[in-house]
Amino acid sequence: MEYIYAAMLLHSAGKEINEENLRSVLEASSVQVDEARLKALVAALEEVDIDEAIKQAAFAAAPAQAAPAAAQAPAEEAAEEEKKEEEKEEEESEEEALEGLGALFG
Repeated sequence: MEYIYAAMLLHSAGKEINEENLRSVLEASSVQVDEARLKALVAALEEVDIDEAIKQAAFAAAPAQAAPAAAQAPAEEAAEEEKKEEEKEEEESEEEALEGLGALFG
């Protein structure tokens, strides 16, 4: 991940993403540089419009954040149903208790 972070840092600073600049950033952050990974990243990012990729990633992340809220709704409904059942059981037990008291005085 540090290689991607270094590339993003260079991009946000307006610097060219090349092997020399990436190596400088990585070495400055005390990362031992793997030349193969460095060359592979530079080659992979050659044809990529980073600004466009960031925009697409931002749109892809938005629905993922909404998903937990949608999943939470059934859980809330289940909790409400359970609460209603508990209240019903309490009412029934109170009615039974009152019937028992009536037998004592009746």
